Amino acid sequence: MKKTIYYFSILLMVFTWSCKQEQPEKPNIIFIFADDQSYETIHALGNDEIITPNLDKLSEEGLTFTHTYNMGSWQGAVCIASRTMLNTGMFLWNARIELDGNKRLDHIEERGELWAQLMEEAGYETYVTGKWHVAASPQETFMTSSNIRHGMPKQTAAGYNRPLEGEEDPWSPYDTSFGGFWKGGTHWTKILGNTAVSYIDSASSKDSPFFMYLAFNAAHDPRQSPKEYVDKYPLENISLPENYLDEYPYKEEIGCGKKLRDERLAPFPRTPYAVKVNRQEYYALITYMDEQIGRIIEALKKSGKADNTYIFYAADHGLGIGHHGFMGKQNMYDHSVRVPMMIWGKGIPANKKIDIPVYLQDIMPSSLELAGRDIPDFVQFKSLMPLIKGENTDQYKAIYGAYQNKQRMVTKGAYKLIMYPTVPVARLYNLKDDPNEMNDLAGDPAYLPKMQELFSYFMELQEDTGDTLNLKTIYPQLIAN
Repeated sequence: MKKTIYYFSILLMVFTWSCKQEQPEKPNIIFIFADDQSYETIHALGNDEIITPNLDKLSEEGLTFTHTYNMGSWQGAVCIASRTMLNTGMFLWNARIELDGNKRLDHIEERGELWAQLMEEAGYETYVTGKWHVAASPQETFMTSSNIRHGMPKQTAAGYNRPLEGEEDPWSPYDTSFGGFWKGGTHWTKILGNTAVSYIDSASSKDSPFFMYLAFNAAHDPRQSPKEYVDKYPLENISLPENYLDEYPYKEEIGCGKKLRDERLAPFPRTPYAVKVNRQEYYALITYMDEQIGRIIEALKKSGKADNTYIFYAADHGLGIGHHGFMGKQNMYDHSVRVPMMIWGKGIPANKKIDIPVYLQDIMPSSLELAGRDIPDFVQFKSLMPLIKGENTDQYKAIYGAYQNKQRMVTKGAYKLIMYPTVPVARLYNLKDDPNEMNDLAGDPAYLPKMQELFSYFMELQEDTGDTLNLKTIYPQLIAN
């Protein structure tokens, strides 16, 4: 009898070992998240002025989604809405309903339905550092956390309404006395680089897969960086956006006027000088962040884990910085709703670009698919993997956008329809012929059918996203007969 039990135990051990051998090793997943970074701020993707060697390499060695969108926001802090959608998997207004009904996302956290918790359930060690800005506890959501930043670095009074040409600038991006990113003595961007490298070093000796959520506060204002990075961008080499405006019409009506914090950073009306200085500081901070990203990727390669790791890179939304007269991101133009997104890892085609429109929050279900777990029904965003593998040629019927109840947008094919219900005005752009969105076609009667077509798509998207704003009575002309 003892021999039988002994041999049975040996057979069970062999069977268990065999099953483990047949199970594919789960890949590590690193999510790197920038703040306020527009899709147009990477050298390899078309910006000859900016210096981003590590993001360039990530794009060249991986795959880039060139038309990646954020849906918008229910409040001025667009980053909160973006991150809430990302971590819950829910579309814009559905996410707000969850948040507003409970004030926090603790109920979702208690059910274990936030992104990191789903990854933990799939067998991952989860780690977060940097900007969180989600109404749930990062310490409860992730297994390990370090140097959490719950919002933006504090801007000082001297950082607003500047610079004024011909006057001494009261603020400096490398003067540490202004606090902000410099608070604590070490720039927050470098701190994130340090903590991320430290975690990778510790994970290199472990067998369990890891999920890292690395959220930079860069390139959000105050746009501070060491002087050597600002010096890389002489002001005479900074060009104005082609669609630069001194002031945007309807700015007050659509919530982008003189009371909005982001817009108060530069003087009204805008001046070429003020916009160039702000762009100089924006580029410098992105370049400084790029250096830290290089450190993270180098640490990964030294750890021996790179061959079984996927890196997702994106930003929470874009930024105006002089486009159309905007400084902030609270508008529906591509510079503010489109972000960079790259994917790097095993089986990802190198130096490939996909133009199919997607949402940045599609990263969440993509990581779940890579982790080998089912995507829950409450996750509304879609995995990018079928597009990457060539199994799908489309992701969404159209792209939706909104800001509070003052702006709405729908993009389909070459055309974008923007609506300002409080004015009320509608604007139409042909993005293929007019990528800078400078030629409004809405006043041309020949384009009314196209506007009606887009409006019909918008009404379908309203239902999907939980948007209850009634635009039919505001824009009766856009309802097709």
